[in-house]
Amino acid sequence: MSVPIRVYSDFVCPFCYLGEFPLAEALAGRDVVVEWMPFELRPEPHPTLRPEGDYLQRAWAHSVYPMARRMGVRIHLPLVSPQPHTHLAWEGFQFARERGRGTEYNHRVLTGFFVTGLDIGRADVLAGLAAEVGLDETLFREALTSRRYREAHRQALRHAERAAVTGVPAFEIGNRILVGVQPREALEAAIEAASPGEAGLGAVSGPDGGGPAAG
Repeated sequence: MSVPIRVYSDFVCPFCYLGEFPLAEALAGRDVVVEWMPFELRPEPHPTLRPEGDYLQRAWAHSVYPMARRMGVRIHLPLVSPQPHTHLAWEGFQFARERGRGTEYNHRVLTGFFVTGLDIGRADVLAGLAAEVGLDETLFREALTSRRYREAHRQALRHAERAAVTGVPAFEIGNRILVGVQPREALEAAIEAASPGEAGLGAVSGPDGGGPAAG
């Protein structure tokens, strides 16, 4: 029986992008079903952060860039200022998920922001990224403009509340929630330990990253 994994993340969280890499290694050859779940670090009407501000400059210099170098991952602090809200990107994810392209869309939005530096708060930018992963650009743009997936996104956000997730990335595997960027070995151990008969839900903090520190 497949092991269900829920990954809670946000598109402006650099640790969520970095966390994808050990996760992909841990999933290789395993019978799992991954579900990507939204977690907005700074939902409207809360203001977002500015990359030129001291907070992000320090967080990236002391946490994000050192971790990325250790992992061998290319990542840059996006210069979009202020940083975008992510509700539209997540509504786009619901469009992609319905069409079986959720994982591809999720990864492309993250690379669009953290590698290319695109403004992922804009519908036209998101539509272009959606087209790159095989989605109909016109239909995608219409879905964002009409806010067709707003309620679906709101419903998905409630999963994080019910699971008591307060920081991202967070990996819900079996009866455990691992918070922060996890090493491959920790993810593999959690997958191996997961079974439908397990009860209870415990949170385990990760060794690095997690939460709103740099996103």
